[in-house]
Amino acid sequence: MERVILTAKQKALRLNLDPNIYGTFAEIGAGQEVVRHFFRAGGASGTIAKTMSAYDKDFSDAIYGKEEKNRYVCESRLRKMIVHEYGLVEQRLNRDLHPSKKFFSYANTVATIDFKKKYKGHGWMGIKFQTSPEKSPNEVILHVQLHENEAALQQETIGVLGVNMLYGCYFYYQNPREYLKSLYDNLNRDQVEIDMISMSGPDFESVDNRLLSLQLVKNGMTDAVIFSPDGKNLQSADLLYKKNILAIRGSFRPVTKVNIDMIINGYNAFSKENRVEADDLQVLFEITLNNLSADGDIDEQDFIDRADILCSLGQTVMISNYQEYYKLIEYFSTFTKKRMGLIMGVNNMVELFNEKYYRDLNGGILEAFGILFTRDLKIYLYPSKSDEKETLVNSKNMEVHPRLKPLYEYLIGNGRIVDLENFDPEVLSIQSRTALKMIREGASGWEKMVPNYVDVMIKKNRLFGFDPELFEKVNQTEDKEA
Repeated sequence: MERVILTAKQKALRLNLDPNIYGTFAEIGAGQEVVRHFFRAGGASGTIAKTMSAYDKDFSDAIYGKEEKNRYVCESRLRKMIVHEYGLVEQRLNRDLHPSKKFFSYANTVATIDFKKKYKGHGWMGIKFQTSPEKSPNEVILHVQLHENEAALQQETIGVLGVNMLYGCYFYYQNPREYLKSLYDNLNRDQVEIDMISMSGPDFESVDNRLLSLQLVKNGMTDAVIFSPDGKNLQSADLLYKKNILAIRGSFRPVTKVNIDMIINGYNAFSKENRVEADDLQVLFEITLNNLSADGDIDEQDFIDRADILCSLGQTVMISNYQEYYKLIEYFSTFTKKRMGLIMGVNNMVELFNEKYYRDLNGGILEAFGILFTRDLKIYLYPSKSDEKETLVNSKNMEVHPRLKPLYEYLIGNGRIVDLENFDPEVLSIQSRTALKMIREGASGWEKMVPNYVDVMIKKNRLFGFDPELFEKVNQTEDKEA
């Protein structure tokens, strides 16, 4: 049955008329619009215990404490707000007098577009809430990018989104995917982009926040998400702001020794660059949505399998909808002007020079390369060799269309494309698709293609369709034939 989409006023009124939902609103910065919907809907006294707006920084500091780096539109500020306000709810409302109340504290910290329209606006929104009086509270936190060109419009958008958040916490908490979709009720991507969400608490114990990240990209709510080695969803600006960025793209299905050799050699080369600070360098393993849907629809278990292995290796993972590299670099450039690096295999480099990917651009491949190389970008080419008899392929003998040869040679001559020299010749011929096929067919030998302990993880957790019974059966047969 299709979900009925209510207006913000209808949602606020339904919440107000529920005698057991009770809590506080705290909005600082430009986000002053959420609680207004509840006041105007009617019956707000049944829902709102307190509302406040510490617009002045000194007042805000006196209540919630000061922020490092003097940043107030940030996750740490939001967390301080909801923890402080929820604590006051529990402290000031006698549970004996309110035995059936489900407490909540909603907060946001928002900066809208500035007068010169140089800074577009963004914000953090969060809720700490109970789904029953005896339960510990859950927590939902999200970050938004505001895309409208008027501050007043952005404020109205925040108001609707805040209502959607609180409503979803009480009516969709049992279905996180539906909750995610409901955030866009009466809104669209042209108005607001949700680029980070995190759910935690007793009602969300089974929720994998990495899957929520995937849903954000899959549903078109944002174009890229990042999560840390411990599986925590990260806000891109917090991670990438003014950093040197080194990225490697792949399917990592599974991650192989050649992937690790690529990142080690790429990192060693990139970190030695003059304009690179090793202590301020962020490495990303990037998987495109196109890579995740290579077999049709996105297989979420397959995605988690890849993520589990990369995270176990201590890597930060990015999921993006940027099939073309120039879009990826354009995205990185919104956070940093420092030197960036891309590590590519020969096949990816050949595709980079394929003009079919740039037909939607008026300037074609030249426009795309203008976006790429007007930034401070270096591409590190990892060589290719299918087997011992094949010739090693690198930048010196890679096939490029004659029409694009001058451009290719120009980039090499200017040091924008460089070969990785210290590669391990023993791993060059390893391919993920071969390892995956062997894993699924129950064959042996793929264990030598993946990094140490990854084979143990795959077998123990039955990743990528590994079947221990099939594996034992196939290898017993092979032993008998031998």
